[in-house]
Amino acid sequence: MAASNLVDNYDLFVNGSWVAPDSGRYDVVNPATGTVIASAPDAGVADVEKAIAAARTAFDTGPWATAAPEERSECLQQLSDALLNHGNEIYALAQAEWGCTANERLIHVDGPAFMTGHAAELALEPAEAPMDAWGAAGTTLLRYEPLGVVAVMTPWNFPHTLNVMKVGAALAAGNTLVLKPSPLTPLAGLALARIIEEETDIPPGVVNVVTPTGLDASKVLTLDPRVDMVSFTGSSSVGRDVMAGAAGTMKRVLLECGGKSACVLLDDVELTDELLERLLFEGCTLHAGQACILNSRLVVPEELHDEVVARLADLARAVTVGDPVDDAVGMGPLISRQHLERVEGFVRRAESEGAKVVAGGVRPETHSAGFYFEPTIMAEVSADSHIAQEEVFGPVLTVLKYRGDDEAVAIANNSAYGLGGAVWSGDVDRAVAVARRIRTGQVSVNGTTPGDAPFGGFKQSGIGREGGVMGLRAYMEPKAIGVPT
Repeated sequence: MAASNLVDNYDLFVNGSWVAPDSGRYDVVNPATGTVIASAPDAGVADVEKAIAAARTAFDTGPWATAAPEERSECLQQLSDALLNHGNEIYALAQAEWGCTANERLIHVDGPAFMTGHAAELALEPAEAPMDAWGAAGTTLLRYEPLGVVAVMTPWNFPHTLNVMKVGAALAAGNTLVLKPSPLTPLAGLALARIIEEETDIPPGVVNVVTPTGLDASKVLTLDPRVDMVSFTGSSSVGRDVMAGAAGTMKRVLLECGGKSACVLLDDVELTDELLERLLFEGCTLHAGQACILNSRLVVPEELHDEVVARLADLARAVTVGDPVDDAVGMGPLISRQHLERVEGFVRRAESEGAKVVAGGVRPETHSAGFYFEPTIMAEVSADSHIAQEEVFGPVLTVLKYRGDDEAVAIANNSAYGLGGAVWSGDVDRAVAVARRIRTGQVSVNGTTPGDAPFGGFKQSGIGREGGVMGLRAYMEPKAIGVPT
């Protein structure tokens, strides 16, 4: 690469070129320090329309959609290799732009490189095969074809991971795309474009990156008839708006939205230190609680409740909160001052409704700069309360008590969301039986998370699945061809 530092003042990336924006620029702020680290190009409506036009032309007349699977696979493997080679530069960007700590590097930095390698393998999946078809006079071929132009819209919490995951799947399927990252983390998407441009043979126009702050420019991606699909990850409220916008031209949608996942401890579980540390990380401190898959509701048997709360509170107080440039830091900042105030508001409201803050609940006194909030354990919470129902998206773990497995399942399912969840028990068969009753897209049993499996949610956690062959097919359209024998 021309330079190793990925924290840079980029322009928009359209049709293989870097283009100055029509709408000026905006500051990118390091959430750990509150200081400006770069400026980003603010795309206007016309900029987004040009990016869509480039992707449309690249799909309709360019080589990507008709390329041999081996060619697309090779390009994706080039990207995987480049992401691995630039892991340290990507990590420095992750620390500065969205507060990635050392204990999260695998999720934010190294994992995405391997995801792209897997996308290279998925690109080789056969796109056409005969199928058994009832009542057919001849042979039925089932063929999967790329959808066309995909608008990829990603959030700020895991920007590089989600950019790479969606771009890799869309490209493996043979689509072209326009990527719109969050304006809080625009550099992640622009840095990815730079690596694609400089270190892969992906043709111009296949990947375009625009970084608007304005709603009108963003809406173009859901309204423009030249876009065939919208792949969105973010809040459920924005997901509904995306779905409504896409409906006008019946675009395909893939929506991965909010979560309020429950972790259920059954009464025969062994409360080891290792388990409690994991519950705190996966339910509270992972990326400062800014993860839709977080198990932010801990559902505990009444007889274990007090012990669990006390031990979790001690662990929460021991977490080192601070700037991720220090490898000893266990939890970094929230993404912005506005989001910090939102999280703080959730806790204050919960207290006013009778919940008890057992640990945390405030901004740490040791940090005058940056957007920090202490890991927070809340007890004496009703399952119907605001804090137990709405996604806080901060380091707040809500502990709920129950009596009997049926009530545990009822509490876990008492949510508008259904993204993830977990069950812990001394009896695996019992835990699996409980997991089958929880209405979510994924459930881990005793810490065993699903492997290369479809990822997505029930209810308001989204529509569709990502990951694996099913995730690849989400970016494709099936076609049945009847062939006479």
